[in-house]
Amino acid sequence: MFDDLDIFAAVVEHSSLNRASRQLNLSQPALSRKISKLEERLGVALFNRFGKRLELTEVGRLTYTYALEQRQQRSKFLEALSKFREGEPQFVTLGASLTTLQTTLPPLVNAYTEKYPAAELKLITGKTHEIVSSVSEGKCDVGIIASSIQEPGLRCIPLFEDQLRLVVSSHHPLTLPAKLTMDHLARLPMILFSKGTWYRRMTDELFQRCAVEPDVRMEIDSFEAIVRLLPTIKAAALLPKSYLRPELLNGGGLVSLHIKELEQTQRTTCLIYQGSGSLSTAARCLVQVTEEVFLPGHE
Repeated sequence: MFDDLDIFAAVVEHSSLNRASRQLNLSQPALSRKISKLEERLGVALFNRFGKRLELTEVGRLTYTYALEQRQQRSKFLEALSKFREGEPQFVTLGASLTTLQTTLPPLVNAYTEKYPAAELKLITGKTHEIVSSVSEGKCDVGIIASSIQEPGLRCIPLFEDQLRLVVSSHHPLTLPAKLTMDHLARLPMILFSKGTWYRRMTDELFQRCAVEPDVRMEIDSFEAIVRLLPTIKAAALLPKSYLRPELLNGGGLVSLHIKELEQTQRTTCLIYQGSGSLSTAARCLVQVTEEVFLPGHE
């Protein structure tokens, strides 16, 4: 039936049995029989016939739309099949926490899509334990998490070390002291990450350990929003060093300041995936690109 739909579409597009028969390399009588058999199977008339002139019926127009959709789907399938045979990646699912995505996603996605422009990348967010479970259960092909784990069946590859830095506008008074300590953060207006996140837990533990109580003005779950608001409300924030790219700081009129105690917030961001050797081509390519981006010189 689907071949007959292609033939039917050719007749519609040539507006003539004669021209369509030449394009399809079929005799006109054979072509007429195929159209008649298609109408018999469907139980409807596809054309109104006025001598040699053909005019689509209402159901004929509907059938032609369906025939075009089938043609497009077949073309996509054949293209995907060809790429699969050639070893090109097709579809891969990447899981990461929202905060991890904000620090690692831009360079990784840029590198992956540049190398494999036809590949489809699906992103799933969740907490670290949720991403680990998703990768273990095969719901995610690859995961990026802000911790090092030892989970049966999973490979865990450290990508980079990260730690928090104090971020303020370039005109903030804290840019003046020669040496900053945690005491400078006491009663300091700050924007903190939302409660329940790893960054917030780590920040709260740091404040408690140093006996410092900041003046929390806002709690937000987006690095980008925090960066945009810092100059507006003249506040400070603790953000991961990996997120603080030079163009981000320079473009927002911000500076990143070092405090010795913030070295205690160091944490390892890792790549995880199943170690059974069952990775799809797309997943293997994503793992390779991730290592190329974050582990220069990695063999």
